[in-house]
Amino acid sequence: MGIVNITPDSFSDGGRYFDSEAAIAHGIRLLDDGADLLDLGAESTRPGSRAGSPDGLAGSGLGPAVSAEEEQNRLLPVLEGILAVRPEAILSVDTYKAETARAACAAGAEIVNDVSGFFWDFGLAAVCSEAGCGVVLTHTRGRPEEWRTQTELDPNELLATVRMGLEASLDRAAEAGIAPEAIVLDPGYGFGKRFDENFALLARQEALLELGWPLLAGVSRKSFLGRALASLHGRQDAPVAARETASVAALVAAILHGASVVRVHQARPAVEAALVADAVVGMQGTGIREPRPETGL
Repeated sequence: MGIVNITPDSFSDGGRYFDSEAAIAHGIRLLDDGADLLDLGAESTRPGSRAGSPDGLAGSGLGPAVSAEEEQNRLLPVLEGILAVRPEAILSVDTYKAETARAACAAGAEIVNDVSGFFWDFGLAAVCSEAGCGVVLTHTRGRPEEWRTQTELDPNELLATVRMGLEASLDRAAEAGIAPEAIVLDPGYGFGKRFDENFALLARQEALLELGWPLLAGVSRKSFLGRALASLHGRQDAPVAARETASVAALVAAILHGASVVRVHQARPAVEAALVADAVVGMQGTGIREPRPETGL
């Protein structure tokens, strides 16, 4: 799943594709490099943003950082532009707003990727059900403006928290009448998980397959990867531009631990890494092993 950020303040590319034409060209390039589908987002959910914040949160009286109208003004021209060039492309929209999801599905989007798992806009599940689209339900702990101050969880508590949150999202999907086969689950790396918590979750990710749905992993360029590389950067977190190799490594780990879909910023290295990881997964449980050189056994 190739990422197209149509925002001026994305943590990963800082507005590089905010212009519609640049975003369309980037989406086509991702497809040419092997992406199977694209995920278009027009509001940043980076830590500290006000994405998902309702009116009156903490007495602020402020609404979401990006209105549904503005989100659609950014998103729809890019969605329509990509489909005009590649009508066969599978497009997902990264939104938690029911209004935006309805407009995007009418314009040709086939998947809604909701980082809140149907918890920030209670009308979204009904919209997805009516549209008959696929949905990605992500576990998010708290809201972006709260993430930097949340208490840390031990690995077992974290896994249980993610599992319970995903189960709650699945309940909302079922209540809305969304077909089970339309759903993919996302553990939500970076979404309310502090640095090492993400590695603990990645190591235990396969346990979430017990829920019975495919998993999507979005680890590309996340800050926990930058923290892991700090020893190579003067004890400072590696900048976003220096996280590509780490992103590929985390992607492979995610596939080996059960992910069926990986969300990436660069498609070509991800495709190559996924092919190798898939080959390893394909051999698990086959009983095949190399003979010992000294015995031939």
